[in-house]
Amino acid sequence: MYFLWDIEHKYLLYQLLPTAREVGVSKELRGWSWHQPPLKPYFDNVKLPMYEVSSKYCPTNRDVYLRHVEKAYPTPSSRIALGKLFHGVVSDSIQAFLQRQSLRFEDWWQKIRWQEISEKPENVMEPCRKVWEFVLKICEARLAEVASRRLHASELDLMASAVPFLIEHKVSGELLGLSDVLSVDCYDYLRAIMFDLKVASAKEEWHRLYPVGYALVFESVHEVPVDICCTIYLNVENGKINLQKDLFFASDELRQWWIEERDKKLEIVAERKDPGKPERSQCKEYCQYYSACYG
Repeated sequence: MYFLWDIEHKYLLYQLLPTAREVGVSKELRGWSWHQPPLKPYFDNVKLPMYEVSSKYCPTNRDVYLRHVEKAYPTPSSRIALGKLFHGVVSDSIQAFLQRQSLRFEDWWQKIRWQEISEKPENVMEPCRKVWEFVLKICEARLAEVASRRLHASELDLMASAVPFLIEHKVSGELLGLSDVLSVDCYDYLRAIMFDLKVASAKEEWHRLYPVGYALVFESVHEVPVDICCTIYLNVENGKINLQKDLFFASDELRQWWIEERDKKLEIVAERKDPGKPERSQCKEYCQYYSACYG
């Protein structure tokens, strides 16, 4: 899932990394500069989750106002349910592999709390099974490949080299005005790539804000530079897995864009400003707050 294919690896080595080294990132836009502008939050009394800072589903950001000021309850959708399930399938299958657990898909499936999922189990069971099996097969293949070249390495060393991922790594975003517990979808610690998983989504430029935001948080806590990010687009169509990647340099422009989005949304909540409804034609049918605006 988070492995780079051959062409993507070439793109990383011969274009993105040279660009990152030549252009660089301004020191004031590194996460470890959280204590000074422009990264220092203007409002200390508000903390937002990453998905609200990075999301641009609502053209006016009224979803943030409704959730935090009006305390409106979001309406769950099948799209959100599928996203939660696929995130769980990917993270739990990789975690099980890394820990060498004999966790079967059926065992994982039985643990799902369906009262929190707005979708019928029979509609999503087979797509989830396909993703589970797909992830495990790729991990097994990578481990076998590494093991064939390192005959005297320990199992722990082989695993760390074959699947070099921190999955659902918990990190605090408090230094940047975010929630105190954030979960990184995946961080490749050998190549220093921050990944973010998107499910059943058409590619949008603002999707890049998610991994860039996590890169900034990671830098603020661990003081490790993260120059490369990647958005993974996952879908299951007609029983087949569709997987695409957007691999990019976390440039100054993207970091500044993320900071601007954070500041606008923190201001909405801190000053209780209603940014107004967007035009109905601009609203997505799957918006969780559509009924709150046009119900």
